[in-house]
Amino acid sequence: MCEGGHVTPHDPATAARRQALSVSVATGLYGVSFGALSVAAGLTVPQTVALSLLMFSGGSQFAFIGVIGGGGAFGAAVASATLLGARNGLYGAQLTPLLDLPWRWRLPAAHLTIDESTAVATVQPTRAAARTGFWWTGLGVFVLWNVFTLLGALAGDRLGDPRAYGLDAAAGAAFLALVWPRLAGRTAQGVAAAAAVVALGTTPLLPAGVPVLLAAVVAVVVGLVTTGRATTGRTTTGAST
Repeated sequence: MCEGGHVTPHDPATAARRQALSVSVATGLYGVSFGALSVAAGLTVPQTVALSLLMFSGGSQFAFIGVIGGGGAFGAAVASATLLGARNGLYGAQLTPLLDLPWRWRLPAAHLTIDESTAVATVQPTRAAARTGFWWTGLGVFVLWNVFTLLGALAGDRLGDPRAYGLDAAAGAAFLALVWPRLAGRTAQGVAAAAAVVALGTTPLLPAGVPVLLAAVVAVVVGLVTTGRATTGRTTTGAST
């Protein structure tokens, strides 16, 4: 809300920009870890930079270099990255009606559709704030992720194990902070708990990326069941009147 041309502390767009900044910094710093691990896995600095610029999906990038670093075939690396990146398509289906962007902006928006930009956009109270959160987060993460990827790649293994700096937890912590306020209802809490159990239980058994998709299936199944019950209830009520 604006008073006399000044932005009040409760202005949704201002809050969205603040969230975007904090998420961008946390996620961008995580790029140091990717850059260092990518070079350690055998990719050159230019290849590492190109991967971040063109793929720009942290989970998919880590899945790719994880397979390459473990001696896997290029095809297997691509398949793992594609599997994990499939969730971005689901994000697009959710964001399209929410943001309602002109066609000329949809291609760049698709490239910036990641976990963080989706999370910031979907927690905003208005469409204008959702657009602000999406663009600021997407662009902020893109710039910082690529800058720190380059720094990590140049430093290479001189950093030692990047996990020693806690960078592997920064992005996850920021994402959890955004999701946490939305877990107010019992249904949301139950879905989150079930998804966490599925992800943790399958992580030691399945390739990278698959546990995340299986956890997402939990939410899809609950949504289908809930929608089915609601539809059945309305049909029954309509038939009895």
